[in-house]
Amino acid sequence: MSYQESNFELTGRSCIQGTMTSTITVHPETDDLLTQELYSECQWYAGYTAARHEKRVAEHLSQRGVEHFLPLYNTIHRWNNGRHRVSLPLFPGYIFVRIALQERLRVLEIPGFVRLIGFNSLPVPLPEADINHMREALTRGVLAEPYPYLTVGTRVEIRNGPLQGMAGILLRRQNRCHVVLSVDLIMRSMAVEVEASDVVPSKRPSLHPVLNQTARCDTESCKRA
Repeated sequence: MSYQESNFELTGRSCIQGTMTSTITVHPETDDLLTQELYSECQWYAGYTAARHEKRVAEHLSQRGVEHFLPLYNTIHRWNNGRHRVSLPLFPGYIFVRIALQERLRVLEIPGFVRLIGFNSLPVPLPEADINHMREALTRGVLAEPYPYLTVGTRVEIRNGPLQGMAGILLRRQNRCHVVLSVDLIMRSMAVEVEASDVVPSKRPSLHPVLNQTARCDTESCKRA
């Protein structure tokens, strides 16, 4: 299929058509191939679950043989019968699944699984490297806990350990350095404890240049702590 491409010049509220035209050939089969690859390739997606159904959804995914990742952290809860150590989701209400979109019904049919996260009704895949880094870090016992989603602060990159290469926001809590790592797609964050010598200023551009004065902590101040 071909059509004439025309040049337009915008002037105020007017649209003036130029005289130069060129023929462009459109190949719809190219779009079909890209769409087919997207739907057939296994990638990581974030799934939204019903409240307090994360572990139950994970059990159903295991039964169906669907690769998934539910980040957990250990904490102490107090009940009437004493204090107990429990494992809770790092990102409440979310679980990660590795599927091909053409098989998404395998997870959407699970009780408690609400939807795949994306834009304009199209699920958006997550970088596999980020998922692998988080899995390895938690498996190796890196201390992590939920943290309010942040988009401002002193950005650093972790240069050692299982989270090497990941970038986040540096802050200090109880005289110890932490890096807040965020999953922007679901607007959730976790804080991981790091050594000051394991972080360097990030070379990646910050989306928000304004620093958060209440949470900021530069590398040198952490090293002096």
